[in-house]
Amino acid sequence: MTDVVGFIGLGNMGGPMARNLVKAGFTVRGFDMVPAARAAAAEGGVTLADSAAEVVRGADTVITMLPSGPIVMTVWREIVPLIPPGALIVDCSTVDIESCRAAHALAAGRGLMALDAPVSGGVGGATAGTLTFMAGGSVQAFARAQPCLAAMGKNLTHCGDAGAGQAAKICNNMILGISMIAVSEAFGLADRLGLSRQALFDVASKSSGQCWSLTSYCPVPGPVPASPANNGYKPGFAAALMLKDLRLSQAAAGDAGAETPLGQAATAIYERMEALGLGGRDFSAVFEMLTGAAPDRALV
Repeated sequence: MTDVVGFIGLGNMGGPMARNLVKAGFTVRGFDMVPAARAAAAEGGVTLADSAAEVVRGADTVITMLPSGPIVMTVWREIVPLIPPGALIVDCSTVDIESCRAAHALAAGRGLMALDAPVSGGVGGATAGTLTFMAGGSVQAFARAQPCLAAMGKNLTHCGDAGAGQAAKICNNMILGISMIAVSEAFGLADRLGLSRQALFDVASKSSGQCWSLTSYCPVPGPVPASPANNGYKPGFAAALMLKDLRLSQAAAGDAGAETPLGQAATAIYERMEALGLGGRDFSAVFEMLTGAAPDRALV
């Protein structure tokens, strides 16, 4: 087991991830600029550091969980020169492919093993330790990271070389954003046709309409008790974060010359959601906007 894990970024996702490492027996030293995040991490057994630089000194493994590619690069430029040679650095953020590959190159230039390992599963998965990790980097780096990743998640997939983890995350979440809109539209149509939501769920969940957005995260109240729709659309995965990932997918598609008309349409819909001030709600609340279920919030 790795003796010391440095963890930078103790927010809604990083905080519970770091606490699960502590539960698994790792010594975790962490840093975050937000006092509330620091306090919550400390309550979970994370040893707090006064700076990112202090976190990484003497660490065997360093994990970052940060909001964007530019922030990841800023932090990595600061900490990579301070990490002991031969150590492992893992970025679990969801960022653009260009930043991801630049981070890998920065680590390689200092003799560090590196992995991009974005996650799927939301805050609930981070808290429960059931995240899915999509990893890009060498086979050796992935093998070395597995004990840490297994303490935070249940599904670990090595997707390929540097950047492959981010590519998998971007493609997966483009599917998710599109499918949530499709499911929401179907329930909206069912409402107009006089078909009960439960009846549509019972049919679609057992036939060709079945998908995760329907059976695990149903966007209408009722059929799936654990879905955010039954908790006032309190975010497990905020619409603003879905929009971020969809924008990443479209940037990647543009660079790669890929046609993604449904990805483009989904991005535009979530941009509309954010413009209406709904970015802090769960992304499944797109159902309300599309159908007018929320007053004065129908898509026009």
